[in-house]
Amino acid sequence: MVYYDVQNLGDLIKAFIEQHKGPDYLYEMKAINAWPEVVGPFIASHTIDLSIKNKTLFVRVDSDALRNELNYSKSLLVRDLNAKAGKEVVDEIVLN
Repeated sequence: MVYYDVQNLGDLIKAFIEQHKGPDYLYEMKAINAWPEVVGPFIASHTIDLSIKNKTLFVRVDSDALRNELNYSKSLLVRDLNAKAGKEVVDEIVLN
């Protein structure tokens, strides 16, 4: 008689991602995906790229004025992105 180890597909996918991308990868993606909701459609439309490495969110925007404006809101953005992610995955923001 053959016995199979039955597991939930969602749990297997999550385990695979955590093993290959790191344990916080899914939370980081939640934070990145929440960017448009947190900053609003205008800033989101001027955002070129987002990435997280070592709890630092790297943000590229297409406007120097917008970059300066975002510098004043970094702590609020960190708080709101972490809240949306459900875990503290961003400690600081670097604007390029």
